[in-house]
Amino acid sequence: MNFLSSIRRTLDSFFGVTTKGSTIQRELLGGLVTFLAMIYILPVNSFMLANTGMPQPAVFVSTAIAAGLATLLMGLFGKVPVALASGMGINAFFTFTVVLTLGFTWQEALAAVFVSGILFLIISLTGLRQMMINAMPKSLKLAIGAGIGFFIAFIGFKNAGIIVADPFGTYVKLGDLTLAPVLLGLLGIFAVLILHVLPQKISRFAIIIAMVGTGLIGILLGLIFPDLANLMPVLSTANLGDLAEFGDVFGQAFSGLGTLFSNPLALPVIVTLLFVDFFDTAGTLVSVSQTAGLTNEEGNFTQKAPFIVDAVGTVAGAVLGTSTVTSYIESNTGIQSGARTGLASVTTGILFLLAIVLYPMFGFVDAVFVDGVPYSPVTSLALVYVGVLMMRPLKDIEWDDPVVLVSSFLTIIMMILTFKISHGIAFGTIAYALLSLFTPKRKDVHWMVYVLGLFFLVYFVVEYSFIL
Repeated sequence: MNFLSSIRRTLDSFFGVTTKGSTIQRELLGGLVTFLAMIYILPVNSFMLANTGMPQPAVFVSTAIAAGLATLLMGLFGKVPVALASGMGINAFFTFTVVLTLGFTWQEALAAVFVSGILFLIISLTGLRQMMINAMPKSLKLAIGAGIGFFIAFIGFKNAGIIVADPFGTYVKLGDLTLAPVLLGLLGIFAVLILHVLPQKISRFAIIIAMVGTGLIGILLGLIFPDLANLMPVLSTANLGDLAEFGDVFGQAFSGLGTLFSNPLALPVIVTLLFVDFFDTAGTLVSVSQTAGLTNEEGNFTQKAPFIVDAVGTVAGAVLGTSTVTSYIESNTGIQSGARTGLASVTTGILFLLAIVLYPMFGFVDAVFVDGVPYSPVTSLALVYVGVLMMRPLKDIEWDDPVVLVSSFLTIIMMILTFKISHGIAFGTIAYALLSLFTPKRKDVHWMVYVLGLFFLVYFVVEYSFIL
């Protein structure tokens, strides 16, 4: 008993749990919730990168190790409740643009990720990255946080099959609500929202209760009605990891360095990887810091360590054999469950490492497939719920300022419509810088905002001239 008490005191002191108004139990729960909300990345990223010719089981292992180590480092060094893993969206760019369209080998693509990570680390160490983020107006940062909320809620509805693509009509439309996994997803979303409005003792655990409850209901339906078995979550799944194949991708980024720059498009690819990682992570950390109460009175996130950890994660991930590692907005699911310190990240990191051998235990959060289309009824509810909670900063935006009104609107709407956090930030920043030039406030705007606006314009020219 004294030994356990000693451990608790040590953890409390090291992570400042009590100081942040949290408890050991809340941190552990928050870490578990974040892990459950992110576990989908292990199979998704491994199958995505397998399209490049990389061995899928090996990528599964490299993704788990990279996520585990980076998140552990974020907890121990950064001491914030932020988890990291191979980024969605940028892994598609890695696969379908860099390798399958531009003709880079997957080894060269890993080398490009490695170089972008080194550049990212240099920027983070010099403090330039933090200066850029802190220079952004408070209202614009609030719009970024709210925009990310809309964005991840949209992802949640998409993953549940409630919103689907409509390429020949209105681009998006309501999905087939008669499908069993879609109905289960709807049930999960309503369940978590109902739990949210209940007394705080229950609402605090809304996400974990709803996820486990929805998963169990799906499992029971599959057992009771055999025809639904293939459409419902299951208790176990095949272990996708194979440690023996991990050596086939480990260190291959170095072999790709030798030929990377023989391709004239190497520099634009590296710049794109750097840009997306830089500003996706910036948006995530701004959002997470607001939700977790980690900002100062000016609304700035002043800690340097998380930025460094994120950059190190990208470098290490490339060496391990996976695409760009970045901070995950799903960290907000753990924060909404009470996480406030790095102890939650340590918990998530350990679970990612254990997932290599224990992944079958978490089969109920896996996607189910109907005619080859994936549906995620269990994890989608967490994304929708967190998206709802992230609407709160909208009330603090200076809507009476016409420059703020336009730039905030563009930040939010473009983040959703382009399906990229970084593009929403880009459009919002360009609008803020450009419109400010025509108002008396132009002299009060931080010079870095104008630099960022110009940078975004140059980036779009480079991206669409050389890559697309």
